[in-house]
Amino acid sequence: MTTSLKRLPGWAKLLSAVLLVLVVLFAGLRLSLLPGLGDVFREDTHDRSGPTLLKSIQDISRYDAASGNFQVVVDLEKDARFLPDALRGTRTLYVGAGTVDAYVDLGKVGENDVTVNKDRTSATLKLPHAALGKPALDPDQSYAVSKQRGLLDRLGDIFSDNPNDERAVQRLAARHIGDAAKDSKLTARAEENTTGMLKGLLGSLGFKEVNVTYGA
Repeated sequence: MTTSLKRLPGWAKLLSAVLLVLVVLFAGLRLSLLPGLGDVFREDTHDRSGPTLLKSIQDISRYDAASGNFQVVVDLEKDARFLPDALRGTRTLYVGAGTVDAYVDLGKVGENDVTVNKDRTSATLKLPHAALGKPALDPDQSYAVSKQRGLLDRLGDIFSDNPNDERAVQRLAARHIGDAAKDSKLTARAEENTTGMLKGLLGSLGFKEVNVTYGA
C-alpha cells in the first residue's frame, strides 16, 4: 500500500488530501485537535431590520361580529400558445387558508336611527347591514404543494429578484375565499351576534325591550 501511494503523482496526492478534508468538514466532525471544526459551515441568522414606523392611525367604529375560516386549493397554470409546456409554462398547486370577518359599521348609525321612550325602558335601533372584510391569508397555514416550470421559466428564475414569487396564486386564493364568504351565511351570523350584543348591553343599563333592525 505504501509503495502504491509513492507512485502517485504530486497533483493526485494533493487532490486526495483536499477531498479528505472536505469529507471531514461536511460530515461535521469535531476533532479534539481542531476544536470548533464542525461549526465551520454553521448558519447564523442576524436580524438587521430597521425600526418599525407608524404610518397612520385610523379610528375603527365597526363591530366585528363573526369570522369565517376558509381553505381553498388553487391550481394555477400558465401556458405559452405556441410552445410546449416543457419549454415554456408554469403550473402551481397551492393550498390557501385564511379568514374573512363580518362586521357592522356602528359609525354609520345616526341620531334618527336610535329611538328611546320617555321611561328609558324601550329602545329601537336601525343599523346598516353587516358587511364583509377583506380576506386575510394565514401564512402559517398556506403553502405551495408543487411547482412545475418549463426550461425557459427555470432559466428566468436565475436572474429574477424573487424566483419563488407566489403572489399570483395568493391573490387568486384570496379571491376564491372572498367569493366563498359571500356565498356563506357569515353576514347573517354577524347581524345575529350584533343584535345579541346590543340587547345584552342595553339590558344591563335597564332597558327591558330592545328592537334591532337592519337596513341599507
